[in-house]
Amino acid sequence: MDTTTFFEARNWWAYVLRGIAAVVFGLLTWIFPSMALLTLVLLFGAYALADGVSAIVAAFQRTVRESPRWLLVVYGLVSIAAAVIAVLYPGITALALVLLIAARAIVTGAIEIAAAVRLRRSVQGEWLLAASGVLSIVFGVLLFLFPGPGALGLLLWIGAWAILLGGLLIALGIRLRRMKQRGLGPTLPVPAEGLAGSH
Repeated sequence: MDTTTFFEARNWWAYVLRGIAAVVFGLLTWIFPSMALLTLVLLFGAYALADGVSAIVAAFQRTVRESPRWLLVVYGLVSIAAAVIAVLYPGITALALVLLIAARAIVTGAIEIAAAVRLRRSVQGEWLLAASGVLSIVFGVLLFLFPGPGALGLLLWIGAWAILLGGLLIALGIRLRRMKQRGLGPTLPVPAEGLAGSH
């Protein structure tokens, strides 16, 4: 197994952490569907911040030049930027929040797909990362096309996306952990979202 695969496996925790953050975010939107917009904005900000920070931390733990560290860094910065916008502008409108979530989902989804393509020759299960990327892009596009399905419908969409994305990332993290335990070395370049993780 190559060095890129080895170091990706070593950072399996980043995928699991991103996945847990996404699932928690999704469940909270379902458990408290009547939450105020301000609460949803801050909740999204906290999720995006945790996702972004975990991605950047994982990126700087890498010691191999061949590893696409920049993918993780870009992913992390995009997530953190979304979190900062949500926190600095808590009075954001529902439409603006939808567009912010959609934009982040599309960008991070593209990064995850790019990471999966790089990993396809060295990691079995890279499809999990690619699937999370495709899921995020589809979700983002749908939000852009149909930004006003109603408050409750929006929460159900966001919650379902976050839970599915989180499940894929956790599954990927567990697969990487098993590879590490078998001595197969690191694997994926985490785009954090969703890489998270992330998305």
